[in-house]
Amino acid sequence: MQTRAVILRAAAEVFDEFGFSGASISKIMKRAGVTQGGMYFHFGSKEELAYSVMVSQGEGLDFPKGEDGLQRLIDITLYLAVELRRNPLLRAGVRLAVEQGEFGLRDDVAYQAWVLEFRQQLRFARARGELLPGLDDEDFAWVLVSSFTGAQLFSQVSSERRDLPQRVVSLWRYLLPAVAVPEIRDSLRFDLPDAGAELGVDEGVQGVEVP
Repeated sequence: MQTRAVILRAAAEVFDEFGFSGASISKIMKRAGVTQGGMYFHFGSKEELAYSVMVSQGEGLDFPKGEDGLQRLIDITLYLAVELRRNPLLRAGVRLAVEQGEFGLRDDVAYQAWVLEFRQQLRFARARGELLPGLDDEDFAWVLVSSFTGAQLFSQVSSERRDLPQRVVSLWRYLLPAVAVPEIRDSLRFDLPDAGAELGVDEGVQGVEVP
């Protein structure tokens, strides 16, 4: 299991750097420091390895603590925005989900996992009276995952995701009036994880209140 984890980490780094087409088993073996036998004992092909990285993208994440609900959902999305700057498994998994056609897949399992994660927080928000009547939790979770995916792809092209936290804040500013009751909107905040400053993220995002 330890060898498998080492290979998966090395594969994530290589896929993140080169994409599926530019990656090779030899590059991954060299990065992982394993033999060909060790590689193929765990993964039968580059396609199998790419799929494993794609569906493992959320592993090892340490989501912000706090009371479940809308504020924690916002915190999680900002955490992910920062993690996409520094976490190769998450970055590679996201990249491969986009590039999966290159290895013969059309699989939404990675996206559905995030829909489920976000929907869980929306259910808590519903129980706390934070959501507007008539909001469909599953539908909005799908909208949020789709919007976040588009924002991070645009940010990757335009700034290598340096501005992604700011883009996520902008996204929420437009979404929240259609989602949250007015009473809760006044108390919601956008605080970056501590790693945001380390990565050079604009400190102007810290402590932003929802208008």
